[in-house]
Amino acid sequence: MGIGKKVRLERIINRDTGKTIIVPMDHGVSSGPMKGLVSIKETVEKIAEGGANAIILHKGVVEQGHRGKGKDVGLIVHMSASTDLSLRKNDKVLVCSVEEAIKLGADGVSIHVNIGAEDEKQMLKDFGEVSKKCLEWQMPLIAMLYYRGPEVKNPFDADAIAHIARLGAELGADIVKVPYTGDPESFKKVVKGCPVPVVIAGGPKVNSDKELLQMIYDAVVKAGCAGLSVGRNVFQHDNIVGITRALSKIVHKNATVDEALKELGG
Repeated sequence: MGIGKKVRLERIINRDTGKTIIVPMDHGVSSGPMKGLVSIKETVEKIAEGGANAIILHKGVVEQGHRGKGKDVGLIVHMSASTDLSLRKNDKVLVCSVEEAIKLGADGVSIHVNIGAEDEKQMLKDFGEVSKKCLEWQMPLIAMLYYRGPEVKNPFDADAIAHIARLGAELGADIVKVPYTGDPESFKKVVKGCPVPVVIAGGPKVNSDKELLQMIYDAVVKAGCAGLSVGRNVFQHDNIVGITRALSKIVHKNATVDEALKELGG
């Protein structure tokens, strides 16, 4: 890895702990102006205050997310898109370039690939091209990888998740984001088989804060992954600052779930 990638990665990953809290906020393209994303600047302010390491935004709202004051937070520009209105929403297309992200001041870029989707081969081809550009420009690449498609029966299958995580590393990602497999033992195999940092996706909104924090504790403290990339369970929370602080306690300080819950008053 060149010095350019190393410098930029330190704006995304805590250099002391080697772990990260990333909050993706790219959902406006796929699902529209949902709760938490109506005012990008207000939400970013709270996420940064809570101690997140980085946020993910689409190129058109980067300026809205720039505050010019307060705690800094790393910027990752998302390059993939599809909408929930599509008949084939699992087929992602590139809507940004690495060069555009550089002009926007990005510390990294991210792409989304659905393995098992009907257009998998095109998404993999795009992955390869983006990886090549990221190497050329020394831009960190975060690959969001999911097991989704018409023949997929279990999108959390441990062997499949280990496979797609390894695929991400082999095609040049610097950080790989995958779904949690449901238990620490199976996820340890995912982490062990991937030579780059693995972070877990947040998935649908959970039923309780304790459920979310337990999942993060199991994945990070027990299974040894490098952190999280959680969107709706953070930016739609009634206490964004508090939940971000609670997550930070677990990820960066190995706190227990009960210790982390104190940041939320319970």
